[in-house]
Amino acid sequence: MNIRRFPLTREISLFVLAYLYLPVFVLIAYSFNANRTATVWTHASLDWYVRILNNPSIRAATWNSLVLAISAATAATVIALLAALATRRAFPGRNASETILRLPLILPEIVVAVATLILFVAVGIELGLGAMILAHTVFCIPFAYLPIRARLDGMSGTYEEAAQDLYANRFRTFRRVTMPLLWPGVLAGFTLAFVTSLDDFLTSFFLSGPGTTTLPVYIFSAIRAGITPEINAISTVMLVISILLVSLSFALTRLRR
Repeated sequence: MNIRRFPLTREISLFVLAYLYLPVFVLIAYSFNANRTATVWTHASLDWYVRILNNPSIRAATWNSLVLAISAATAATVIALLAALATRRAFPGRNASETILRLPLILPEIVVAVATLILFVAVGIELGLGAMILAHTVFCIPFAYLPIRARLDGMSGTYEEAAQDLYANRFRTFRRVTMPLLWPGVLAGFTLAFVTSLDDFLTSFFLSGPGTTTLPVYIFSAIRAGITPEINAISTVMLVISILLVSLSFALTRLRR
């Protein structure tokens, strides 16, 4: 088939990629700047990375972010796993159930954050780490659900049928057959949910309480006083962690054994 390409397709694509990623590379480069002014380069230095390691406020925010991300990702993965197993078979209302599970991906995050804040205040839930874990669990469910469901759709049901023919009950079949085959999808879903929770700002900003500041909220508060290489260093570390975890998730989804 002779399909005429749109003129300047390559040039436009390169421009869009440069527009999206060039600021990220600039941020990474200036995180090694020895000058306190973020936009004035003097010479390369690792002092800002040493400072963020020795800053107690940053360590506390990092701890809060890790506790929040691990708790929310674990709960969301368990719920997503149960939901994926439940929606594997056809039943009345299956399409509606899957739509509800994917709803957090469609709704604007600012709307979800404000609605969650109003709900928690109305029912008397104290704002803080517990409230953030509940909220993060909800919007992380679809990120964990999609890889697990994709893995389930690629699995043949003959393995489970063979296990049941050999007199294995449902629990034993799940533990010895289904879960080992499903494990790469579960790990990929957990990784995506963890990265999503770790990088979230809006929900954490609305629901955080005293002493529960996360890294994204800390960065937002710090840039009000001006952008420094310290902020660039924190952002670079978070960027590297996110890239590594997403790459791990992508590799796990391609795992076949």
